[in-house]
Amino acid sequence: MTVQVVWLKRDLRVFDHRPLFEAAQHGRLVPLYIVEPALWQQADSSARQWRFVRQCLEELDQKLRHLYGQGLVVRVGEAVNVLCDLQQAYGVNALWSHAETGNAWTYARDRDVAAWAREQGIPWHEYRQDGVICRLNSRYGWAEHWARFMADPTTPVPESLQCLKMASEPLPEAEQLCPASATLPDACPAAQAGGRSHALRLLDSFLHVRGVNYAKGMSSPLTAETACSRLSPHLAYGTLSMREVVHACEARKAEIPAGWGRALAAFTSRLAWQSHFMQKLESEPALEFYNLHPALRFERQALDPVLFDAWAHGKTGYPLIDACMRMLHATGWINFRMRAMLAAFACYHLWQPWREAGLHLARLFIDYEPGIHWSQMQMQSGSTGINAFRIYNPVKQSRDQDPDGHFIRRWIPELKRVPAEWIHEPWRLTADLQRRYGCLIGTDYPKPVVEHESAARAAREQLHRAYKGTEARHASRQVLDKHGSRKKHAPIPRKTANVAPKAQMSLFE
Repeated sequence: MTVQVVWLKRDLRVFDHRPLFEAAQHGRLVPLYIVEPALWQQADSSARQWRFVRQCLEELDQKLRHLYGQGLVVRVGEAVNVLCDLQQAYGVNALWSHAETGNAWTYARDRDVAAWAREQGIPWHEYRQDGVICRLNSRYGWAEHWARFMADPTTPVPESLQCLKMASEPLPEAEQLCPASATLPDACPAAQAGGRSHALRLLDSFLHVRGVNYAKGMSSPLTAETACSRLSPHLAYGTLSMREVVHACEARKAEIPAGWGRALAAFTSRLAWQSHFMQKLESEPALEFYNLHPALRFERQALDPVLFDAWAHGKTGYPLIDACMRMLHATGWINFRMRAMLAAFACYHLWQPWREAGLHLARLFIDYEPGIHWSQMQMQSGSTGINAFRIYNPVKQSRDQDPDGHFIRRWIPELKRVPAEWIHEPWRLTADLQRRYGCLIGTDYPKPVVEHESAARAAREQLHRAYKGTEARHASRQVLDKHGSRKKHAPIPRKTANVAPKAQMSLFE
């Protein structure tokens, strides 16, 4: 007896799951998830991420049992060892999975699995799921390729599976699996729930209710919490496929809903943008660790523990910066504009290494997607050589994005009595006003750790010096040739108009 092993990684669903569908055509199979302790000990992993994944796995197990009478098979250990055990016990006929653009650890693990499969003479069938192209030689035509890939029909749920009856190991608790982190003292009390049922409700509410103000509301933390889709962790761990979300968006566009045109166009563009940035890491895995542009190779090498700790715990003295960081601690999510501002403040104003700042943010984000994250950390720190220096003014952003201070007061109770005219720069309060509003600067709430205007000026000057000269310009052209966008994202081909995504999704859900 031999079995087909369907190895689930960041694709925790049964709908639009081509490896599962294809394996089902070849006989008895094992739907396998491997809990890899070494992965969850990595510096970019956290308990909050595992709790979300665990919820997704629990719901997936229930779905498999409901559809096929056999749940998910969970094994704890190293992937090669787990596969070896299955091979010895049952005989593995083939391995099926989606390709993954993960971090350096998962890349090395996949290489080990590929070597094992070759030694055993076991074919490993890998399928794309996010528009990222392995071994891409040129970015020319990438946008059109992405559009064609997303326009392809979704893969149906298999009508039947011949699942091998096997016992499953219990899913570990987060405290057993993930190391404690000094910069993550909380348990993320307001985290999003995992599982495909939550993802489908979010998608429906976004496309029919919440998303109408997406283009206008996604920048401010006041409105982004509801205006944004909130699908990012579900796309990161695959309870939804990128293609089904694109199809659902195209179907909504076809309804020509009044007032939705700009929102739907902006959202579709962001979906393509996600794969665009993941492609950067796929094409150059080293950017997780090293500056994309060599001009900054020796800059920002030293971490200042005092400045870094203030930033990491939301105690910089800049209210919007601190409110965003504290929201991240509590929820595991914040909107993109505020993510960019947090990264830029750490790397420009505080002049901290982007790698260390990136690791802290990665652990905070429940929706951590390595391809997007490390590409963005390089971009938001000025390390690419091809992007403008986005040095956000923390006071201006505070006034623009939270003019009345409602968001700040929600997350910084020390400032709850400070009126709007002072809340963006509370250090300017006189001693009498500080006592009146119950917030002593330097005692109840910290003074600014740096003077933001002079810090921004110093960072800009250092960057201009680093990128000056013929050699640096030549390196910038090389980075642009490899990673730069060639054109605007192509429109989705009209063949998606024949797909009824909402009905298609609900058919098996």
